[in-house]
This record gives sequence, structure tokens and C-alpha cells, in this order.
Amino acid sequence: MRQFAYAVKLTPDKDDGGYVVTCRDLPEAITQGESIEDALTEAADCLEEAVAARIDDGGDIPTPSVSRRGERAVSVPASMALKAAVYLAMREAGISNSELARRMHLDEKEARRILDPHHPTKLPRIEAALSALGRRVELILA
Repeated sequence: MRQFAYAVKLTPDKDDGGYVVTCRDLPEAITQGESIEDALTEAADCLEEAVAARIDDGGDIPTPSVSRRGERAVSVPASMALKAAVYLAMREAGISNSELARRMHLDEKEARRILDPHHPTKLPRIEAALSALGRRVELILA
């Protein structure tokens, strides 16, 4: 089972006010917010972009670390978490876009869109991709 909720640290910005947000697992994910609520909203957006960039670059997406004292868990938005799950399942299985397209009876362009972080892939298509990779989606509300 794979989760996409990362530990973030909110540090008060004494000079400018608000909070600076950092993430140990995705060090490129740095953002800020005027309030705690705003900082956590910005954190989710920032984590989404960090994961999207790693998919675009063919990089690793780390398993989230357990939150330490003073950190908060922030979830990557569900649509990006699902795309990341497909990406990781393909990498683990050594499956190319061509092979995913073949398994799903799609052309390669359609298969590439499933992993495109900026393409709004519908849930049934993502579920079909995961099924073709021997995986399934389970939803847990926390």
C-alpha cells in the first residue's frame, strides 16, 4: 500500500510574518503562507508540483517519512497521488508507455496522457491503468 501524505514543517517567518513550509522528503518543496491554514493549503499545492516535476523528469518519488514532533502530514491532491501511483507501478514493473498502451488497448498518446501531470485524467482511466498493472485503488479517509 502506498500513501502520499508527506511530513512538512511550518516555521514562523519572524521578518515577514506568516510561515515557511519545508518538506524533508521533497526538499525542493518550499513555500509559505500568511496563516497556518494558508501555509497548509500552499503546502499541498507545492507537494503536487514537486511530485509532478519528478514524474516529468523520470525521477524517484520517495515514500513519505513518519511525521516528527512539530511536523504535520499534508496529502498530495488525490488526482496527482493517483498519477504518481501509476507512475511508480510502471517503474516497479519495468513497464513502458508502449506496454501500458498495449495492455489497456490504447494508442501511445492516450497512455502518455495518463501520466501527464497536467492532463486531467478521469478516475476510471486511472483505475484501468492500475488494474492493467495488477494494482487497485483503495480510499481511506483520515
